[in-house]
Amino acid sequence: MTLVAPPAIHNAGFVERLRTAGVEPGDSAELQLNKQLLMFATGLASAASMSWLTIYWAMGPQFSVTWPYLFQLAMAGNVVLYILMRNFNFFRVSQLTLFLFAPFAIQWAIGNFISASGIVLWGLLAPVGAILFFGVRESLAWFFAWIFLIVLSGIFDYLLADSVSKPLITVPVATSIVFFVLNFTAVATMIYVLLRFSTKEKHKAQARLEEAHQQLQTEQDRSEKLLLNVLPAPVALRLKNNEQSIADGFADATVMFADIVNFTQVAANMTPGQVFSMLNNVFSAFDDLADQLGLEKIKTIGDAYMVAGGINTRNPDYTAAIADLALAMHEVLQHDFSVNTANLEIRVGIATGPVVAGVVGKKKFIYDLWGDTVNLASRITGESMPGMILCDAPTHHRIATRFDFDAPQTLHLKGKGDMPVYRLIGRKSAPADALVSPR
Repeated sequence: MTLVAPPAIHNAGFVERLRTAGVEPGDSAELQLNKQLLMFATGLASAASMSWLTIYWAMGPQFSVTWPYLFQLAMAGNVVLYILMRNFNFFRVSQLTLFLFAPFAIQWAIGNFISASGIVLWGLLAPVGAILFFGVRESLAWFFAWIFLIVLSGIFDYLLADSVSKPLITVPVATSIVFFVLNFTAVATMIYVLLRFSTKEKHKAQARLEEAHQQLQTEQDRSEKLLLNVLPAPVALRLKNNEQSIADGFADATVMFADIVNFTQVAANMTPGQVFSMLNNVFSAFDDLADQLGLEKIKTIGDAYMVAGGINTRNPDYTAAIADLALAMHEVLQHDFSVNTANLEIRVGIATGPVVAGVVGKKKFIYDLWGDTVNLASRITGESMPGMILCDAPTHHRIATRFDFDAPQTLHLKGKGDMPVYRLIGRKSAPADALVSPR
């Protein structure tokens, strides 16, 4: 993620435009920092140049002010040109060039290393600035250029050291010592301040980036949690991997519908808020039970609750788990009045067989099941009675050794004809807590 700096104010006055230093909408935090650093360095160098000239005059030596003033004018003109043209690449190259050559020009105007009190040390701002404004690799050329000028000046000073010609300017030893101290101290201070400011701002930018990343991660976790509340985990993973078609066939699964009896009549005497609270309490309790048993809630359809087993790997004994869930649902509604505040009853239908599962739609998509098994479970539910759990023959056959059933009865189901169904009574000699714990 790229941090974006605040937009520049193009219609502001000169002072405001100078303060924003050519910052453009869309500038990254790093580019904004580079612009601020270069303007900061330019301001420090300009102030130091004026102070240097003033102190030098106050201590007595007089020399031509052409070079110092030209340096001042060049920096000021370059800043104005940058603000008008907004060409940062040209600005940083030209400013670093001034930082590099101006100290040597001033030294040559005064005399030599000693008489100029090591003013060429100011040229070190160029390679240091290149590290900050260009990068480590690009700074090498600037550093070698500074070294070359140092060596070149040293060669000329060495060759002319014994010359009988009078120096251009006679600088007292005391003044030279003072300015040696000032030059070294000022340059070291500027380099330290620039590096400290740069490091501090980069740490701030990194902190903002980490905060933004953390916020993004939080939102991603929230989105993933929401997705997992809608889809099974394996399906959600496939959807995140941009799988276009998600449809799976399961040769064997157990499907259950639980329908609230007389819901329309019960809800007629309630406010919308009360209806929502009632359904939310009941279905949330069912969700907890299904999750404990490793089953997959598919959806709620009005006042009906649909759940399936065998479409995930959480509980291989899914048919028994579905039976346990149906019994546990009845147990909750009969005894937990904090959940069942309206004395609701449910009727349940269970069927076992092949199903097709998948995600349908592009918007407000859902994970759903299709097939004859689903239709059969739904129709058995419609024929069931309040408080009754009816199962088809395959379901009964699979769990009959562990659960008690009534004798089979025949129902005439639409589209299926006459079919035997079995009423589930409970587990065979099971402890009470087995109703909410799968084997």
